[in-house]
Amino acid sequence: MTTDDFPANTPRASRTAFTAAAARAAHLLVDAEPFIFSDTLAAALLGDQAEELLAYHRLHDTHPVLAGARAEAVCRSRFAEERLTRVNSGIDQYLILGAGLDSFAYRTPPGRFRVFEVDHPATQTVKRELLDGAGVAVPASVTFVPVDFETDPLRECAVQSGLDPFRPVFVSWLGVTMYLTREAVAGTLAQLGGFAPGSEIVADHLLPAQLRDAAGNGYAEAVGPVAAGQGEPWRTFLSPADLAGLLRAAGFEVVGQAGQRDSVAPRLWRRTDALRPAALSALTHARIPHRSGGGS
Repeated sequence: MTTDDFPANTPRASRTAFTAAAARAAHLLVDAEPFIFSDTLAAALLGDQAEELLAYHRLHDTHPVLAGARAEAVCRSRFAEERLTRVNSGIDQYLILGAGLDSFAYRTPPGRFRVFEVDHPATQTVKRELLDGAGVAVPASVTFVPVDFETDPLRECAVQSGLDPFRPVFVSWLGVTMYLTREAVAGTLAQLGGFAPGSEIVADHLLPAQLRDAAGNGYAEAVGPVAAGQGEPWRTFLSPADLAGLLRAAGFEVVGQAGQRDSVAPRLWRRTDALRPAALSALTHARIPHRSGGGS
């Protein structure tokens, strides 16, 4: 069984947004404690697709592709949100690139962050309908920013939507870079590098085949062709050094990098279920440094 077995009527506004949300929701249903990440709204945001999408995880919870999808989704979400909520610099703007069915703004108390959800307009339309259908109100602190990463000026679109470019912003960019060209990734980072000093980013990326382990290559070989068949091919694979170089060129300094195993606390891998860390992807945390103004 592979992810092409997901229901054919899953909304076409980014099927990957639905499969990622299903993985986060299924983690709480089929995996054992300790939970790596608790997305308590993910199932509700699947709407009338929830039963079908989650049935695959319930029936085949140990399948390497489905267990791998759950591990991938929950590790990157935990990594990003831990770094967001650890911020002590007064950052109160949160820019989510490729927001999909991300539920951060709807399951956390409003007030600390103004959240800007960036995604394709079609995906945002579907998300609004799903939120409404689930009875989840959109807080006043949430702004939807419609963007095509390949063509639209991201920074300009965010600023026009109310983001203050003169104050730091925290950016999460998860599950997106592999669908873009390397040029689009570099261009997006260059635009983000124009934000205020102190701004931070967490981004993930798929590793090239030579850096993946057997589990990572098995997942890529099963899922990559399916994503391409659904009109969302994987275009870019980056080593941690590759992404670090792109970030430095855009004006960032790398704070830390982690593979799936190192992205969460070791205790979370002491498991009795099918979740195992794979060398499939990596995460990078970076910030725009404050430049000293004085001479020597």
